[in-house]
Amino acid sequence: MICIPIAAAGTAEAIEKMASARPLADLIELRIDRIPDADLTQLLASRATPVIVTNRSRQEGGGFAGTEAERVALLVEAVRLGADYVDIEAAADPALKAELMAALAGGRTQLICSWHDFSGTPSAGFLEAKLAECMAEAPAIVKIVTHADAAADCLRVLELIPRALEKGQAITAFCMGRAGRISRIAAPLLGSAVDYASLDKGEASAPGQLTIDEFRDIARILAEGERRG
Repeated sequence: MICIPIAAAGTAEAIEKMASARPLADLIELRIDRIPDADLTQLLASRATPVIVTNRSRQEGGGFAGTEAERVALLVEAVRLGADYVDIEAAADPALKAELMAALAGGRTQLICSWHDFSGTPSAGFLEAKLAECMAEAPAIVKIVTHADAAADCLRVLELIPRALEKGQAITAFCMGRAGRISRIAAPLLGSAVDYASLDKGEASAPGQLTIDEFRDIARILAEGERRG
């Protein structure tokens, strides 16, 4: 699934961007940590495409300025309003995560459990442990993202995809940064559940993110190559 993240100066602008992204994506990610005074009721009422609500912590590259309790409370509100997915970090406070899990129980909203490292790409063993940590939350999708200093770093992250799929766990895993761009192309070929692309240049939600036009052009070229044999 291709997901376009939405950040904006306010709710009205975010709704406009959602409308622009609608014909281009399978999912839209509302980065409410980057939408000041986001009105979740209006935003979710405006969707015509499934929506992930993300309120990313500053420790993992987000922009939310309030307390952790306030941050997770907005995710709980998104569940109450019927968001399709909410994204919570594996490192979030266990008590606050428990509140979110209670809100999710028996409802339609699905969980994405994520872990990000903006400083580099750890060892394969460390990444395996993070995969297990995320899977322990029983999410619909695990998301593991690191920063690549070299293209070879991508291999350690990408190999999490077949490992997770062997266990029956949907996963999205790739690397950020210039050296990580190749992983964003390879991830969907390996079975990544969600692939993130920005609506336009200058709107990337993470370093190295392709635009939706770039992503679709690459997918088209690869498909044409397959047809030619």
